[in-house]
Amino acid sequence: MKQNKHKIVVAITGASGAIYAKLLLEKLQSLSPQIEQVALVMSDNAKEVWQVELGNRDFEKIPFQLYHKNDFNAPFASGSAKYNTMIICPCSMGTLARIASGVSNDLTTRTADVILKERRKLILVTRDTPLSLIHINNMKTVTEAGGIICPASPSFYSKPTTIEQFATTVVSRIVDLCGLEQETFRWQE
Repeated sequence: MKQNKHKIVVAITGASGAIYAKLLLEKLQSLSPQIEQVALVMSDNAKEVWQVELGNRDFEKIPFQLYHKNDFNAPFASGSAKYNTMIICPCSMGTLARIASGVSNDLTTRTADVILKERRKLILVTRDTPLSLIHINNMKTVTEAGGIICPASPSFYSKPTTIEQFATTVVSRIVDLCGLEQETFRWQE
């Protein structure tokens, strides 16, 4: 029986947390046998935050196709392309708000709208803290529409000791939510 491979869109917004995006993209590269395609969208702010937080422009070296933030001709801007998962990592509160209110003003929000209307998997890796009631209500709206809110909250039971190890605990959860098989720390295993 043929196993269906995943078609994934990763969008990176300008929220702090570029390390999560970097490690996620590296993890998806390592899981390529399970993946048919990964497409990438980055906001201008995401590129700036990456440079500030990580001190490089390595997003330019990523082997996935990078689409312009306003390229509404990208295949995943339509449900017919059958991308089954979208991950927004990190997801700014502004992006969350636009998705929650149905505003499709760029490729990221248009794709999220497509993923939700097609009843596919939308994973929003929110990072901001504290949260206002507006943020919480937007998360509720997206959750009720079928999205998954996966806060970038590292776990500690694997005893991580580096920033990368802490961030990897979040990335491992994201990968699990995608339905990809991986070797990772599991509680009490």
